[in-house]
Amino acid sequence: MRRLLALLLLVLALPVSAQQYPAQSIKLIVAFPPGGGADAAARILAASLGEQLGQSVVVENYAGAGGTIGTARAAHAAPDGYTLLVGTPSTHGANTAVYEHLNYDPVKDFAPVMLIGSSPFMLLATPSFEAKSVKDLIAAAKANPGRINYASYGNGSINHLAGELFASLADINVTHVPYRGGGPAMVDLIAGRVQYEFDGTASIGQVKAGKVKILAVTSKERWSVFPDVPTVAETVPGFDAITWYGLFAPAGTPKAIVDLLNAKANAAIRTKAAVDGLNQLSIDPGGGSPDVLAKQVRGEIDKWVDIARKRNIRITE
Repeated sequence: MRRLLALLLLVLALPVSAQQYPAQSIKLIVAFPPGGGADAAARILAASLGEQLGQSVVVENYAGAGGTIGTARAAHAAPDGYTLLVGTPSTHGANTAVYEHLNYDPVKDFAPVMLIGSSPFMLLATPSFEAKSVKDLIAAAKANPGRINYASYGNGSINHLAGELFASLADINVTHVPYRGGGPAMVDLIAGRVQYEFDGTASIGQVKAGKVKILAVTSKERWSVFPDVPTVAETVPGFDAITWYGLFAPAGTPKAIVDLLNAKANAAIRTKAAVDGLNQLSIDPGGGSPDVLAKQVRGEIDKWVDIARKRNIRITE
């Protein structure tokens, strides 16, 4: 009822508010802790977007429950353009696939604004693991069914689903070992207590330092950061799993405001500061119309719902 009342008041005030927007600072919600990829991308965007809009854009972190807490907070905010969200494949894909009781709808509750950027995951292995390629990894798993372990950030996480997609397409029997985040998973990967994992750009330093070895990247095409490293799909056709960051507004946000935010966000990620910042994170800048992001979300949901159903991955809490 409160959301409906806010929407009715917004519609009545639209001719004035749309012209005056933004008249105050904007809250940009990140559904994950400070220091992660989503948080870093959000802060880069916030700085440049604030300059474009002439108002401060303030990042607020509401972490927990796989990103569902902060995402729900953004979904149920007033649709006036003053509360936005940085969404990810977890908030707008994996969570839909695995949570039995999700307190938001990633499609119905949000208006896509713009794709901020994307990057592949890396298929990483512990240095002591015999496999030197995706082909070697598959052969080792087939020779030792159930005895090869892979790590993830936790049950139902995006790299858990990526691991299950890989196992399904490669037709291998491996054991999933969930951790409470990427840090503990990396510690055990380096130590050799697990053999491999799919991880994001935060682990590039570990690769370059030789603490883990990179077998492949998960994008459809090879990645400029490691141009000589093959894609998983070169060995396992059809495999594709990337991480991305998108700017969303609550559903019902006036189209005039969404269009303005899209134009200003596109300009923001083209500034030198934003390009340099995203490059430092090994994130390829995105951009484009809201439809680009909407298409990304639909594809993400379809892919992960399918694999979660096939592999019986559910979170009931």
